[in-house]
Amino acid sequence: MKIELKYTQPSEIERQSMETISRILLEQGIHLAPENESVIRRVIHTTADFDYAQTLSFSPDAVEQGRAAIRRGACIVTDTRMAWSGINKKRLAEYGGEVFCFIADQDVVRLASDNSTTRAVASMEKASRIDRELIFAIGNAPTALVRLYELIAEGKLSPALVIGVPVGFVNVVESKELFVTGGPGQIQAPHIIARGRKGGSNVAAAIVNALLYGM
Repeated sequence: MKIELKYTQPSEIERQSMETISRILLEQGIHLAPENESVIRRVIHTTADFDYAQTLSFSPDAVEQGRAAIRRGACIVTDTRMAWSGINKKRLAEYGGEVFCFIADQDVVRLASDNSTTRAVASMEKASRIDRELIFAIGNAPTALVRLYELIAEGKLSPALVIGVPVGFVNVVESKELFVTGGPGQIQAPHIIARGRKGGSNVAAAIVNALLYGM
């Protein structure tokens, strides 16, 4: 079978992709809440996975709270260099924000070793010392999400938004449910959470970019 490929400009690829997403959502009878639609579509565009239309969970006004924080110059903290790489840092810088990832910092490596914990946990503890308004985008490590929850409960952090989309099989679902349900401390942090096992650094970056592109 002969396959013919037509080279298409990136903007046209995105337009056609979004049209396809709209058509499939319509065919499946899925109606997205207008305030969350841009984020859900961007994640589906990134993953080609329509399950996210059902599994992305938003606290009230989470998208607008995230955008308001970005307008105020909030910074983004990620748990992986992959998520860091995928975020549009030039667009974020227009509002005065930066993207941080501490996972490979030597002081984080030492702290993790000294405390017999993961570097993801240690990186959250380092982030808690940043004197800036912060949005957290966690796409890989459930331990980072759990420690973030603990730091909020301890009064050491008050994130403008928590994007919790780690992927995997061990403690992944439980770490996300801490934010959806409030957990034992009944923490009410603004959040966008991918319930279940799916997620990833690409999803975390896609959500941040959806916030930026919708501003």
